[in-house]
Amino acid sequence: MSFRFLHSSDLHLGKRFGNIADETLRGRLRDARHTVLGRLAARAREQGAGTILLAGDSFDTETPSPDIRRQALAEMGHHAPLRWVLLPGNHDSLQASQLWSAIRAEAPPNVVFATEPAPVELAPGVVLLPAPCTARRPGRDLTEWMDAAPTPEGTLRLGLAHGAMRDFSEEGVGLDVLAPDRAARAGLAYLALGDWHGAMALDARTRYSGTPEPDRFKHDRPGEALVVSLSAPAAAPEVMPVETASFSWRMLPLHLLSGDDGAERLAGLLPPGPARRQTLARLVATGRASLAGRSALAAAIDHAAPEFALLELDESGLMNDIEAEDLDLIDRAGALREAAEALRAESLDAARPAAERAIARAALARLFSLSQRVGS
Repeated sequence: MSFRFLHSSDLHLGKRFGNIADETLRGRLRDARHTVLGRLAARAREQGAGTILLAGDSFDTETPSPDIRRQALAEMGHHAPLRWVLLPGNHDSLQASQLWSAIRAEAPPNVVFATEPAPVELAPGVVLLPAPCTARRPGRDLTEWMDAAPTPEGTLRLGLAHGAMRDFSEEGVGLDVLAPDRAARAGLAYLALGDWHGAMALDARTRYSGTPEPDRFKHDRPGEALVVSLSAPAAAPEVMPVETASFSWRMLPLHLLSGDDGAERLAGLLPPGPARRQTLARLVATGRASLAGRSALAAAIDHAAPEFALLELDESGLMNDIEAEDLDLIDRAGALREAAEALRAESLDAARPAAERAIARAALARLFSLSQRVGS
């Protein structure tokens, strides 16, 4: 007996990306979420997997527009005989009865619905035990029914669920919903989970696949899916990650010491040219830099940014090394010098909240940069 499938989750089709200012980039990111269906199908075919398990949040909301819904189902149908198994997640839960009624009416024959806590036969000797989300916040462990679910002896039992396990969840609310030993309790050969957007193995038989197309900097991982091979109920699953993403979201740490050339260090951190158009990068600068050094780093970011989908600088953790000569370069007297002195004092005032000191440091660096442009 053997069974191979692809485990994915959290496609969030229709996500609006309201936190992205550039409308063109928002459109590109939305389109990448749709085209990831084709990339998932390609990875499944390449690895000899005939089934794709989607562990919840296939849609970003309970009311996706008809074009989002219909185009997704049409794309799945295009890849028949590859089979897609859809599980309701917390973003597209069963509470959205109109959504699931519409999907059932429009779905092609190669789409299977895991919308009831009841066994679903995927192949002879292979049974799926799904735990569909009944609401956005079910408030209970929906996988509990798997323990007593009857299957013939020797059956490969697969669990499919969406939600938080241990002390974390994707939305950071600290829920502990799913039993971390569910696979062992229910005799599962594998428990495929969704909700956490970064791939994570909780034990040999329990994994979050992560999203196949990242949508934030939080996890700093490539988009991927998991190809899972099962040979016998007692045998450990073979799991192989495969990359699926069109865009890369990168957090780039840059720690500077006094005297370091931040602009030169930046050049060594940025990805090569061909990859930049599909990269969203956030440079996280920490340590210490002179006002001139900060200004040069910001100018280097501005120069490189047009080559990227997004390139931004987080300098809230970067301290200022300020000499009297730096303030003289802003102005030797008058209103600008007074403003610079005030911002310097605020940035060093330990009685102020850290956020206010960071704002003062950034404002002083900005004032320095503007003064140099005017001076030139």
